[in-house]
Amino acid sequence: MKKINLDEKFGLFGEQWSPKLVTRYNQNEVRLSKLEGEFHWHHHANTDELFLVVEGELEIDFEDRTETLQPGEMIVVPAVTEHRPRAIKGEVKVLVMDADGTPNTGDEATAAIVNEI
Repeated sequence: MKKINLDEKFGLFGEQWSPKLVTRYNQNEVRLSKLEGEFHWHHHANTDELFLVVEGELEIDFEDRTETLQPGEMIVVPAVTEHRPRAIKGEVKVLVMDADGTPNTGDEATAAIVNEI
């Protein structure tokens, strides 16, 4: 058990759209990502996904609307909900919580490898 400094962890990587595992709890993973541009439409069949914006502005498109998240704001995307994260105003730093082993793309075949930092 030790504290985790998010600024320090974000400083350890530069890749975008490549989640980094910072800790696990109750069969969940806490991941950090840097995002810029658009991701593709996808969903997670068996689990919800939580996005917490640490820095920047994140838009998440849904079939019926777009939610804009500022630093300190979060949203939980329910399982099977089609969504598309977008960081169109520059780089965004996010904390994402997923069930252990959840592929970031919703599909194992196209998922980024989650490395621990």
